[in-house]
Amino acid sequence: MPMRKRITRGARAPYGTLAAAATAALLATLVTPAGARTDPAAPGAGAGAVRESRPVHSYADAVRESVWVDTGLDGDGDGRADRVAVDIVRPREPAATGRKIPVIMDASPYYACCGRGNESQRKTYDADGKPVRFPLYYDNYFVPRGYAFVAVDLAGTNRSDGCDDVGGRSDVRSAKAVVDWLNGRARGYTTRTGTAPARATGWSTGNVGMIGKSWDGTVANGVAATGVEGLKTIVPIGAISSWYDYFHSQGAPLYDANPSWLSDYVNSPEARARCAAVQERVTAATPYSGDWTAAWSERDHVKDAHKVRASVFAVHGQQDLNVRAGQFGKWWDALAAHGVERKVWLSQTGHVDPFDFRRADWVRTLHRWFDHYLLGYDNGIDREPVADIERAPDRWTTDRHWPPRGTATTVLRTAPGAAAGPGVLGRAPAAAGSAAAFTDDPALGELDWAARIDTATPEKAGFVTRPLSRDLRIAGSSRVTVTATPTTATAHLSAVLVDLGPATIRDYAAAGEGITTLAHRTCWGASTPGDSACFKETEARTADVRHTVVSRGWADLGTWADPRKGRPLTPGRAYTLTLDLAAADHVVPAGHRLALIVGGTDRDLLDPPSTTPTLTLDLARTRAEVPLVGGAGAFARATTGPAPALSTPPNALRPPGVSAPPAAVIGPRLPGTGAAR
Repeated sequence: MPMRKRITRGARAPYGTLAAAATAALLATLVTPAGARTDPAAPGAGAGAVRESRPVHSYADAVRESVWVDTGLDGDGDGRADRVAVDIVRPREPAATGRKIPVIMDASPYYACCGRGNESQRKTYDADGKPVRFPLYYDNYFVPRGYAFVAVDLAGTNRSDGCDDVGGRSDVRSAKAVVDWLNGRARGYTTRTGTAPARATGWSTGNVGMIGKSWDGTVANGVAATGVEGLKTIVPIGAISSWYDYFHSQGAPLYDANPSWLSDYVNSPEARARCAAVQERVTAATPYSGDWTAAWSERDHVKDAHKVRASVFAVHGQQDLNVRAGQFGKWWDALAAHGVERKVWLSQTGHVDPFDFRRADWVRTLHRWFDHYLLGYDNGIDREPVADIERAPDRWTTDRHWPPRGTATTVLRTAPGAAAGPGVLGRAPAAAGSAAAFTDDPALGELDWAARIDTATPEKAGFVTRPLSRDLRIAGSSRVTVTATPTTATAHLSAVLVDLGPATIRDYAAAGEGITTLAHRTCWGASTPGDSACFKETEARTADVRHTVVSRGWADLGTWADPRKGRPLTPGRAYTLTLDLAAADHVVPAGHRLALIVGGTDRDLLDPPSTTPTLTLDLARTRAEVPLVGGAGAFARATTGPAPALSTPPNALRPPGVSAPPAAVIGPRLPGTGAAR
């Protein structure tokens, strides 16, 4: 189905004078910290650029104000509708000439409790409660270019009424009400409890672009899924599309599967005192058992993809073990099915913002994206390749379509191998009666399994191709179907696709999840004494490895009959189950091998079952469905002919038999290192 276009044309270019531009540039220089560098590739700096917003407005003189918008809900049960705090910064000059401007909005629960960005910036206010610092660079960069920036405190957080409900109706309505207010459809007030109205229709065009990483991007997905008028585009970064899949995977509880503590963490101190009942309801409605409930339907945006009217520019780390890449994959496929215009960047990082792994290109691309969808500029970004994929640290490729045309699901089958080694992964089916068995060992996980792939160990069943003679590219979401016989009444399964061969990757298992933060700063926009546009630079943190996990998925075998409800197993009975693996784009190089590993508990990623089962796989009825560029023909070509010899990197960090669990998921998943942050 062709992507439908929603291009607003005829918008006027931002108004300004050379004197205003010079003033803005001077102000930025005056407040730049010592040792900081200005943007080395600032869009609009060169002569001859066309259809591009320019920094012609004064950031220092911008209007800074707070408004409280009525959500129409009474989440805290105090008898009056909740109001959410909306902090606004917008250029003063357009309003003075009667010109309206579009809005970039980041709705977040984190502005007070935890901060935003790599430097955990929080909002700050002056003695009168007027906003001084807006976290991140969106305000510094875009306000001088003729945009308003709006930072919304979700219900229950910072200066807002109500209670946060972890992705439910309160979260979504908190932000949707602001989009409605910007379009004149909701009530706003100048104070939290007063009656003096505040209106945006005098300065807002009503065109809104929502952006945000993690929980913030999740809210953007949720608001887009309401189909609200005026929301022109969203930019979800490492965002959730289904909260069920954040806490569970096909009935299996992912590590620390308990949503209620999140609301307690982000709620303001006064909200914690009044929101205990809300937290209890969230806990009761989202059982640890992994059974699907109405509460999960309320928090599932994928089912409402048909309502999305905004374009979508998604960014996700393929090694994000907090908001896993399956969240992106399901959302992308649903949007594609309904013809939503979309774009994607897939990095090698974990849970990291593109500002911190590809800064100059990101700011330039985001600038053009907002100019096109919010100002209506015909700058060609909608005609460019849809996907940017990081192949190796800081090495990117593009695809006009994603998955690329010519990608086809290819069935790979499992078969016995040599007695002392792994089984075979190929196209030929196993003989009837072929089997492989493993015993769940919660002390081990995917990196242990991959490191021991060439040894028959009791905690996993592994299957490998021969060394490839050609590169083989996986692009999209895979599925693994197993027929397994358990020895106990409960059992969890993990399925992992692994590239076996030496590589240098972003070290997503280390602190920083693939980046190292440096001391020096670069500046992206204008600054004031209270809000600097200068941020610490980063560089790729890399690791030499002998195997790379490409994609992973988990399930409770008890959901074999119904993915939304588990049931006890009968020991000795065979069950067939299909596991969904996360979306991925990965090239397995010539000389490497592709492996499928099936195990039980994936340490630090999946909670173990209540028993310790041994599972026997029927290999004749176990298979992987893998989206390969070139399909079955590409697999056949890659698994015939001579393979090149490979050398092992001298500094390989994870030799066979030694593994390190990802640092971002060791121990309780606290908000400082995870929790959809």
